[in-house]
Amino acid sequence: MYNFSWFFLLPGVEHGEMLHAIGVGEAEAGGEYAVYTAGLVFVIIAVFAGLARMGLTNATSKGGTMQYVPDAGLGPRNVAELLIDGILNFAEGVLNSRDLAKRYFPLFGSVFIYVLVSNLLGLVPGFLASTGVISTNFAVALVVFVMFNYAGIKEIGIKAYLAHMAGPMLALMPFIFAVEFFSMLLRPLTLSVRLYINMFADHLLLGVSSFLTHGILAPAFFVGLGTFVSFVQAFVFMLLTVVYIALAVGDGDHH
Repeated sequence: MYNFSWFFLLPGVEHGEMLHAIGVGEAEAGGEYAVYTAGLVFVIIAVFAGLARMGLTNATSKGGTMQYVPDAGLGPRNVAELLIDGILNFAEGVLNSRDLAKRYFPLFGSVFIYVLVSNLLGLVPGFLASTGVISTNFAVALVVFVMFNYAGIKEIGIKAYLAHMAGPMLALMPFIFAVEFFSMLLRPLTLSVRLYINMFADHLLLGVSSFLTHGILAPAFFVGLGTFVSFVQAFVFMLLTVVYIALAVGDGDHH
């Protein structure tokens, strides 16, 4: 499945010399190439953010009401504004707080955009989606794990956060706390495995269909399906991130 990658054009990539030189080995199929893909995703997002920022700067330089007029066409600034408004409004609906949504938007937005771009990049022949490798998914899930625990402790205090995990019934507190703590520890694993299985199956199906069919209709159908799945999986990952934040700060009073 990983017989060719565009990264092979770079010296020291095809046989892993570049990563092996710094002590990074291939822990799983495609694991080495996912490192390069993740770096490419970062570059794509950084370039997009820079273009969107340039568009916003040009708009604000006009002053008056003209600075609020969207650019013609679907440029980076317009796409960024659509993404920001959509994610903020969605998070506000789940968290029931605009302030909380704004406060943790960098997490929600980063997770959605990173997963989405990585998923879509995997549809391009010669690229492996970094989300198709479980180790990179687990790294993102660990960031989410740290952040929702941080949010719970910061927003309601560590005592209230631990008490919330223990439940209201004194007699059942040790049991409920143990169950809640164990389920919380499983969240990074379930997040990463869910995304890995869906994206691995999606890109495997696309690869097999492209190999077995000679026309363009069947591969085009699976590319369309893969694009849909890419958006859905990015949304689900972001949705669960927002839900975990909401559960963590559930005892707080936010308006």
